[in-house]
Amino acid sequence: MTQAKYTIGLDYGSDSVRSLIVDVATGAEIASVVFPYPRWAKGMYCVPHENQFRQHPLDYLEGLEYTIVEALKQAPAGVAENVVGISIDTTGSTPVAVDEKGTPLALTPGFEENPNAMFVLWKDHTAVKEADEINELAKKWEIDFTKYEGGIYSSEWFWSKILHVSRADAGVLRAANSWVEHCDWIPAVLTGTTRPQILKRSRCAAGHKAMWHEAFGGLPTEEFLVALDPILSGLRDRMFKETYTCDVAVGKLTPEWAEKLGLSTDVVVGVGAFDAHLGAVGAQIEPYYLSKVMGTSTCDMLVAPNEEVGDKLIAGICGQVDGSVVPGMLGMEAGQSAFGDIYAWFKKVLMWPAQQIIGQSELVDEATRAKLLDELSDKMILELSKAAEALPIDEKGVLAIDWMNGRRTPDANQNLKGAIAGLNLGTDAPRIFRSLVEATAFGSKAIVDRFIEQGVPIKGVIALGGVAKKSKLVMQIVCDVLNMPIKVARSEQACALGSAMAAAVVAGVYATTHEAQEKMGGGFETEYQPIPENAAKYQAIYEKYSKLGQFIEENLTR
Repeated sequence: MTQAKYTIGLDYGSDSVRSLIVDVATGAEIASVVFPYPRWAKGMYCVPHENQFRQHPLDYLEGLEYTIVEALKQAPAGVAENVVGISIDTTGSTPVAVDEKGTPLALTPGFEENPNAMFVLWKDHTAVKEADEINELAKKWEIDFTKYEGGIYSSEWFWSKILHVSRADAGVLRAANSWVEHCDWIPAVLTGTTRPQILKRSRCAAGHKAMWHEAFGGLPTEEFLVALDPILSGLRDRMFKETYTCDVAVGKLTPEWAEKLGLSTDVVVGVGAFDAHLGAVGAQIEPYYLSKVMGTSTCDMLVAPNEEVGDKLIAGICGQVDGSVVPGMLGMEAGQSAFGDIYAWFKKVLMWPAQQIIGQSELVDEATRAKLLDELSDKMILELSKAAEALPIDEKGVLAIDWMNGRRTPDANQNLKGAIAGLNLGTDAPRIFRSLVEATAFGSKAIVDRFIEQGVPIKGVIALGGVAKKSKLVMQIVCDVLNMPIKVARSEQACALGSAMAAAVVAGVYATTHEAQEKMGGGFETEYQPIPENAAKYQAIYEKYSKLGQFIEENLTR
């Protein structure tokens, strides 16, 4: 009888990391453990009102070891000995400055508490000015290095963040030998290949966020970078030329990490990728089916045969890269800078008076105050959703714009702000909440419309992520606004499952990503269908949304 084989998918999200052990023959999810980042949970190194969001590498390393060790403890006997591969997905663009050994500066003496020496999380928007400068220069340059990234560079991306931190912190500038994406660093750590000269860089990260393309000979030229700012002089030579897709091996576990994790040194570690990209793999993405990871933000993935897209450039998206999602196919990315984060923001607004008043109340003891606040926090979104669901679609009601964290696509602009219009003295919290849900759905429609306008068809939608699994209200509204069916992936952790699929290819169990998807895919748990009368009403409201958004962009952008 053939011995079962397993792979581990390691999924680094915004708030936590998850390890998932999967049976490669069946796709059965054997064990899973989540580790919330402790420093991040305390709000350390972040200044939200300045859009600064940094994460300490120790959160990542501690989570790596804890989740794999604990998942193996949960797994049946014999699983650890038969793990053949590990692959990693992370948020992005989430780069960090490293020394000549490839060690993040925050792990070196003198930089331990310096936020500029830590990973700059995807949603950090401190580099808006730098992004504007990149766009201005790119449009004047003989080669537009942004043309394969939708033609607009974002403050959420690699070079904007490098330039901002380099300008803001002379110490980091002097100490930085190179810069590395989170999804590249973890595989390098596990395999002992962290030195920048040998570290294998993800095609997904480099192509979508770092202006890397084969047609350019790699990254933007030294002349372009120096014209952007002379402080970048020489950095390109310490970066990379080659990139690799997620079906390529980085190496095998070092003896040190094999011992820490309780695994064999024969375990193969794959090239990393971004969470949404491998999430699309885990959700069994097909050509021209939009895969929407719906969480704190959204990341929308589309794949198509290279020969069918040809030389067509899709304007205003987050890039089109050969092999970035499924090796051998063109991967296209779009998304919204805030989705679930908008609901969480509204919850915080409503919680503030309760925290201030109940938190100081002398009518109840401290323990009761804490329980009341916890109950209120836990039930807030649930009760808002129930009340909002009972409301009719109001074509003359509250109208919101979903740019609370800027706009990622179409046409990245992190200077933009959100808005809520149409308020009157009869407006209550459920009506505002429903308008925010509708706004996030309209933001999704703007992305779908852009692909279609640019000649890329959308045959259907596949949803995954926390919001897709938990909120029927949100999913039905998005379905009605898009006026197309939405299938929801069955797996609770499609990103980690996609990483486990990639690991199965890297380890040689399957020859292609498509084969791994067929064998290990979990299918779909439900399918939402648009309600025709709702779709018609939302089309009219969407036109108002578009006009209000245009007014804000033209008149209220700082």
